[in-house]
Amino acid sequence: MPIALPRDKQQQALASLERYLREHMDEPIGNIAAAQLLNFFIEEIGPSLYNQAVADAQERMQLRVSELDIEVHADEFGYWNKKSRQGR
Repeated sequence: MPIALPRDKQQQALASLERYLREHMDEPIGNIAAAQLLNFFIEEIGPSLYNQAVADAQERMQLRVSELDIEVHADEFGYWNKKSRQGR
């Protein structure tokens, strides 16, 4: 599954990448070169980050599902217990 950024996020990422290189590498970079570098990162590293995020979400969801019976548990056959407490 290819990873793609929405246009507005891509523009923000490009501006951030250009700024980072300008401030930390003393290397100005043009918009086209920054776009190529960003596309490389997305294609090469993006799937690893995406897969880790999916694994983290899956682990979290499995934990929540395993606790579902605790959160939504309803006591069974409690009618007579309630009646006997009310009658006292």
